[in-house]
Amino acid sequence: MKVDKASRYTRTHEWVRQEGAELVTGITDYAQEQLSDIVYVELPAVGEHFDKGEVYGVVESVKAASDCYMPVAGTVTAVNDTLGDSPQLVNEDPYQGGWFVRFTPDDPKAIEALMDADAYEKYAAASEGAH
Repeated sequence: MKVDKASRYTRTHEWVRQEGAELVTGITDYAQEQLSDIVYVELPAVGEHFDKGEVYGVVESVKAASDCYMPVAGTVTAVNDTLGDSPQLVNEDPYQGGWFVRFTPDDPKAIEALMDADAYEKYAAASEGAH
């Protein structure tokens, strides 16, 4: 399992990383491994606002469909349209090419409450053992 040291993580296996005044989010390497081959990603429209924990999208694989939860409250400024034709990018590169949305956070400091990479690695390892 790979983690991005520059990102923060949620208990629902989303990552979020600050890039300038915006945040970028997607699903973690652990999540894409659990889902297996991703075949479809449904993303919101630019301009939509979501509260922390609210479902903003859906990712479908050959095994299951899974909701994607907003890691912190904010307004979508961009979506990764490339995933429409190439959803496998989420499997290949979840932290770079496989990002889902960019957004402006309501509170830029809100990501500080999320797990850092080390804490997430421990959390994911414990989740693995629970299956």
